[in-house]
Amino acid sequence: MCIRDRHYADWLAAGIHIVTPNKKANSASMQYMEALRAARRQGASHYLYEGTVGAGLPIIQTLRDLRETGDQVHSIEGIFSGTLAYLFNVYDGSVPFSAIVREARQLGYTEPDPRDDLSGIDVARKLIILAREMGLRLELSDVKVESLVPPELASGSIEEFLDGLSRHDEAMKKRYEAARRAGKVLRFVGRVTAEGEATVGVVELDAKHAFANIALTDNVVRFATARYNKNPLIVQGPGAGPEVTAGGVFADLLRLSAYLGARL
Repeated sequence: MCIRDRHYADWLAAGIHIVTPNKKANSASMQYMEALRAARRQGASHYLYEGTVGAGLPIIQTLRDLRETGDQVHSIEGIFSGTLAYLFNVYDGSVPFSAIVREARQLGYTEPDPRDDLSGIDVARKLIILAREMGLRLELSDVKVESLVPPELASGSIEEFLDGLSRHDEAMKKRYEAARRAGKVLRFVGRVTAEGEATVGVVELDAKHAFANIALTDNVVRFATARYNKNPLIVQGPGAGPEVTAGGVFADLLRLSAYLGARL
């Protein structure tokens, strides 16, 4: 956690309301999460964090609405990274995967260090936040994460990483071609079930799957519930960028104002 995150419990206990898109506090240890909840009760304060998953998309609020109206959530799965959505939407085997990573970085679609995206940890954090909203007591270490960062390239400079990633292009191409022959596509998906199974990684999906046909950097989340069983509920749209993130934070600010009695 960053220094600010460590003060959240103190602020909440003091009656200070918090609106944040910062994922680290809510994906920290369950013990810390429980401390935040206790502090919120103690201070009669509000803690809003819709922007932690999907930027401005109403993902957390949708999940809460489902549960509060008596629905049972069986599973949540989605593409939670605009970066990884772009990479697997663009990649078709004709251009090396490492070259597409370079291109995505130049276009500003990745973090300054692409390993922050390719490691899958950011997606795992979002999955943990949703799992806890489902009522599960999961830790970040409980998520089975497939990292796209080769172990030998986890350290070193960014340029060394990008150069070294090219040595793994053939493996990704074989994986892509195997999926294509089966009529499937590759997507980087996070999934959590009501039983507490949480996974993050590359999966093969049918070409007609909802996750197979999205805009380049979209996030898409599918809720399979008792109510939405045969036809799961889907939330989709831009899941990154300053404008949509600001929109998510602003929506929480308006929600907070309403909680406090403001006339909107």
